[in-house]
Amino acid sequence: MPAMNPYLNFNGQTEEAFNFYKSVFGGEFAMVMKFKDIPKEFKGPDHEDNKIMHIALPIGGGNTLMGSDVPEQMGKVVTGTNVQISLSPASKEEADKLFNGLSAGGNVVMPMSDAFWGAYFGMFVDKFGIHWMINFDQNPR
Repeated sequence: MPAMNPYLNFNGQTEEAFNFYKSVFGGEFAMVMKFKDIPKEFKGPDHEDNKIMHIALPIGGGNTLMGSDVPEQMGKVVTGTNVQISLSPASKEEADKLFNGLSAGGNVVMPMSDAFWGAYFGMFVDKFGIHWMINFDQNPR
């Protein structure tokens, strides 16, 4: 069974929000990556460099709260629809099975493929309008 974690999207407030969540939950960030840290071919406009591309805060019990700022070219997120479910399967085969099963009848946003951060990753909206991400970490730390 894959791990399931909430993934929050923001319009530029991710760092502020996650510092607040950290003050409540405690702990340390497992990862903080800004848009300026990603390869140039995936980078957007320079004015977005200091926005959060990905942040992860372990909150206990094997759960992780994750989030990012949505790049302007992807539009604005609306409160209430800015939550995704992130699944972390144990294998590439499980990732494909979950992706293919859950995305059936829905809208594929990003097909499963190798991502620059070393994972096998894909995104979709299921036929009920729920946003999902599948992230198989091929190189666990």
